Amino acid sequence: MVDTSQDEIEDLASTALAGRRPREHGPYRVLFGNEDLAYRPAIIADPVPTGQQLLDAAGAHPASEHAVFQLLSNGLLEALRPDETTDLRERGIEKFLIFRNDRSFRFELDGRQFEWGGTFISGRTLKSLADVDPQTYGVWLEVRGADDRPIGDSEMVDLAARGVEHFFTGIVQTTEG
Repeated sequence: MVDTSQDEIEDLASTALAGRRPREHGPYRVLFGNEDLAYRPAIIADPVPTGQQLLDAAGAHPASEHAVFQLLSNGLLEALRPDETTDLRERGIEKFLIFRNDRSFRFELDGRQFEWGGTFISGRTLKSLADVDPQTYGVWLEVRGADDRPIGDSEMVDLAARGVEHFFTGIVQTTEG
């Protein structure tokens, strides 16, 4: 943990919203999220931390049982190895996801490939990753040779099944009558 006043901390989410490049030196406020995309802030002093430093800042112990993913500005996720670095001074690098898992799972959502650190993912999380309005959009799991399966907001889909899951979103049609 970094001992510093709030005025000295560069909040990377605010910097990204303002559309400006972060300053060259820390400390920086980043956001760590979980499999539900619930985020909490943490402070990182190093402008180019390793995956291990990020896990330490997130309180993910033991680090060998956790995986860290960087949320990229295009909405995709990228896994960071413990010895791999990321530059917090690059615009749009302010959010990370931490999973207690020793592997990752791939899936496709609206034609984009994602890597996910949890065994399960909810319909609501899929909508959030797709950046769609959760009230008007639904999400479906593509089922070859059968009807596609709608995924409810609180429904958990097991990503550990064989193969890559293919999800898509769309506006939910309602009928009145």
